[in-house]
Amino acid sequence: VIIHRLYEETDEVNSSVRTNVKGVAYANDRIWDKAEYTIPMQVINSFFVMTNIIKTENQLEQRCPAYPLAKAICSSDKSCEKGSVDVHSHGIQTGRCVNYNATFKTCEVKAWCPVESIEDPPEPAVLRSSEDFTVLIKNNIHFPKFNYTVRNVPANLNTSCTYNKITSPLCPIFRLGDILQEAKENFSEVAVKGGIIAIDINWDCNLDSFYDCSPKYGFRRLDDKKIQPGYHFRYARYYKLPNGKEQRTLFKVYGIRFDVLVFGTGRKFNGVELIKNIGSMISYFGLIATAIEIAICLRSCSRCSKSPFYKMYNRKKYETLLNPSQVMYVSCVDEPHVTLIKKPLKTSLQHAQGSIVESHLVKFCDAGSYCTSQSSENLDNEEYELGRPLRQGASSPDCQEWCCCGNCQPTEKYHEQLCCRRNEGPCITTSRWFLQLVLSRHNLKKALLYKDPFLNLTDGNTNNWLRHLAYKQYIHWRFGSFDLEDRAVIPSCCRWKIRNTYPKAGNNYTGFKM
Repeated sequence: VIIHRLYEETDEVNSSVRTNVKGVAYANDRIWDKAEYTIPMQVINSFFVMTNIIKTENQLEQRCPAYPLAKAICSSDKSCEKGSVDVHSHGIQTGRCVNYNATFKTCEVKAWCPVESIEDPPEPAVLRSSEDFTVLIKNNIHFPKFNYTVRNVPANLNTSCTYNKITSPLCPIFRLGDILQEAKENFSEVAVKGGIIAIDINWDCNLDSFYDCSPKYGFRRLDDKKIQPGYHFRYARYYKLPNGKEQRTLFKVYGIRFDVLVFGTGRKFNGVELIKNIGSMISYFGLIATAIEIAICLRSCSRCSKSPFYKMYNRKKYETLLNPSQVMYVSCVDEPHVTLIKKPLKTSLQHAQGSIVESHLVKFCDAGSYCTSQSSENLDNEEYELGRPLRQGASSPDCQEWCCCGNCQPTEKYHEQLCCRRNEGPCITTSRWFLQLVLSRHNLKKALLYKDPFLNLTDGNTNNWLRHLAYKQYIHWRFGSFDLEDRAVIPSCCRWKIRNTYPKAGNNYTGFKM
């Protein structure tokens, strides 16, 4: 609780940043002030300081030889395609091959001429003295949850201070060379090609009455100095000549971009948070009960299991359930659920009261995966053979009381007195799906051979295999899975339809075992 401050409420910081760079340098026989070496950036919370430059002066929009890149070098006009533009070129080809110098001929282009030369930046950097420039970083932060605002610039700021990690850790004025040094970089080396440096401002604020809210500064390099190091871009200054033509000076500028990244969390004591976290921790004490359970199980040997304590523990721990043989599952074609019947039967299973154990979402969705396709010719033949009426048995006065489809066979056993329906209507055995999913000899044989490719389906046991597989198909179709196979009761009409289709020698059927 104390180490992770779980007694405090927290809020993330909202921030705004402003920067002001100061310094003057003399290089290349001219004065450079902040109006020239600080170029406005489009990136939020960033500022840029120029350190190196390549100029291409007196450019006019006209025709001139392209810079001798590999694709621009030519030997005749045939090598130059009029109107062609290369992404690395500086203009649009005119179709002529002209002399670039005494060594190369290149395709003529319509561009700002003379075109920019491709060369490495000057070394040492033109503005290497910019490491002595300073920047004032103004950072205002706000914690909306606590309505608290603070800034990194104190009201009595000493404007002559300079940040130092040890002597002046809160001074918001930074020397650029010191920033690079804190980032473990050499300013003179980075100044040649430029780079990207992060200035991290981290606020970890305790906002209680004895609050402490001050920033901590960190510095690191963001660009990879091993893979394409540096940072540069181009811009131009335009002039109007006396003859009305426009002229420009192109600058390829190298420099250091400084990104100011602000992080912060405000914390304040909150009794509700403390109670919530203590309550969460107390819940872990529930593991003690698990540990005691494991200890008791480890000691449950034959000697100690006879102790009064262990017997009392078992009586308290375990609930006495009904015998599994008294549990049956029933599914009717006109009900969307499976019914669980627990108590011993005192009347027919059709009229027994039970509880709904499942609103069947999977009752019919998986059946198709267990039924292989067959040709229409096979299906028609089976419909003809299986469409014959059921074998008639002796009539029973009790049949009409529990049968709703008219196809059930009489029986005196309550647990076999079950119809495929709760209310009067057509029997499920007359449906096309029953024929395809349950009775189809073609499909059942395929299923048997899928399980055992070398099964002999020509001997005397074939009907037994097909009959038992048909039972399983019906259970999976109507109950959704094979998990209820031992306790799922197949209606009388369906059971006898399967038996008549795949009869057993002697008609000696076992039936559902209670």
